[in-house]
Amino acid sequence: MFRRSHRPGFLLFISLLVAATLPTLAQSDLPRLADGTPDLQGTWDFRTITPLQRPLEFGDREVLTEEEAAAFEAARQEQLDRDNFTDTSTTGDYNQFWYDRGSEILDSNRTSLITYPADGRIPKLTEQAERRNADRREAAARNAGIEARPLSERCIMGFNSGPPMLPSAYNNNVQLVQAGDHFVIHNEMVHNARIVKMGAGGYRETPRDWEGDSIGYWDGDTLVVETRYFARATSFGNSSANMELTEKFWLIDSDTLGYEFTISDPTTWTDSWTVMFPMRRAAGPIYEYACHEGNYSMAGIMAGWRTQEVITEFEQADP
Repeated sequence: MFRRSHRPGFLLFISLLVAATLPTLAQSDLPRLADGTPDLQGTWDFRTITPLQRPLEFGDREVLTEEEAAAFEAARQEQLDRDNFTDTSTTGDYNQFWYDRGSEILDSNRTSLITYPADGRIPKLTEQAERRNADRREAAARNAGIEARPLSERCIMGFNSGPPMLPSAYNNNVQLVQAGDHFVIHNEMVHNARIVKMGAGGYRETPRDWEGDSIGYWDGDTLVVETRYFARATSFGNSSANMELTEKFWLIDSDTLGYEFTISDPTTWTDSWTVMFPMRRAAGPIYEYACHEGNYSMAGIMAGWRTQEVITEFEQADP
């Protein structure tokens, strides 16, 4: 199970605070499969412009008034509108047409997706993590091989699919499939399908997968998925192979899915941290996000690097 360094009483308070803002189906009204477990299947949309971390100007305020929320929502939309950006000199700048992050904050008017720690912000990095990040930057500066590039850039995993999942610029959709001994988390972004083993007796430590090894079980009507033994740093910012992830899924109502995750990694962060947000049932299917390892962009990047190496070698050899 997860190692938590924070006080159980505080975690209980946060859980009750979040739960109080979300209506929940009566147990008898939950849609269920033939085996009696809640039916979580379907395509779910998790777009929101509520920030992951609480903006510093809100201090210790967890919730905004309706007037404050409306003002923040308008300012946030303006801030994220790419058509307002003046710098279009870098590769990858899209205009607003390409983005699908939504236009609304959470109905609860929370100031951050993070519910723990109390300041609504990611805990500080450890010294070990700071050194690891410096090594990564140095490897990138050395024009290291393709294996040093981030997983999302290589189209292996990434962006908002994590794991864990987080709202992002577009493709904020996930399809859940329940199949007896297995539960499938299929994300639109990078078209990744994570297979969860239900009720498995232990983790497979080797060989390690990019998305780790996931075991699921039911805690009442809440599905708990615990993931360990990642192959290396995931596409999730600052993560390492030591990251331990616990996710929870439950039905708030027939068209709203509750999603919460807690991350623990003492080699990366000075404390564990928890995020919660609801997902809405989507009417349409998931479409393939046609991103794959070894695509044309990666060939172009590597060709550019090799060309730069030849130029550098020539310049150094020229007396």
